[in-house]
Amino acid sequence: MLRKEAVGKVLRLTLDRPEVRNAFNDELIAELTAAFSDLPTGTRAVVLSGEGKAFSAGGDLNWMKKAAAYTEEENFQDALGLARLFEAILACPAVVIAQVHGAAFGGGCGLAAAADVCVAEERALFAFSEVKLGLVPATISKIVLPKIGSGHARALFSTGKPFDAAHALRIGLAHETAPAEALETAVQSWVDAALAAGPEACAVSKRIAIEGPYGLEEGARLLAKARSGEEGKAGVAAFLAKEAAPWL
Repeated sequence: MLRKEAVGKVLRLTLDRPEVRNAFNDELIAELTAAFSDLPTGTRAVVLSGEGKAFSAGGDLNWMKKAAAYTEEENFQDALGLARLFEAILACPAVVIAQVHGAAFGGGCGLAAAADVCVAEERALFAFSEVKLGLVPATISKIVLPKIGSGHARALFSTGKPFDAAHALRIGLAHETAPAEALETAVQSWVDAALAAGPEACAVSKRIAIEGPYGLEEGARLLAKARSGEEGKAGVAAFLAKEAAPWL
């Protein structure tokens, strides 16, 4: 259901339900949440991809059938599990890179938005498809709106209209597109960039982007803390000496 492979400082998570285009169910959501909440020690980058023909087609039909019989409170608890997955991705101190191919619909589109970096295959298709089922993209709205803004969200949330990788790039959902044969190379370039950053600085910078902008004094305090910390001192010293940073 979820394949995990840790190689050095990189954790690769692969959605492994190709028979249903890596659709979500409660079990996969729980596995993903646990994986992002408890990274192997020293993990600096997480690459999230999908096995088979699609990244993720959204909700699993059998899971949705089961949820249809839930009470509102049971549905609330179920939806809360999905919301907690996206929170776990945001809270993850490593750089999360989504490697998207095929379809990224519904919650799959939410995964792409929750990632810090989204690299999409040129023929990938995205859709906030919940409205097509009479549902709403509520749990993913917290992560999607800061990425694409209210204007694009209004158009795409309310219609469920599919859009291609080029459009995803234009609105800020994707950060790079690549042909299928170059997709892994493009992803690796982002992994390399993440590994070249100071581990603590990387985690704090991610938090700044999610929580900011900060006020004058709070921003100055964060920079001062980084400058006076061991990692900051070592990084600046290595730069001035034209040497490799100690974390490389």
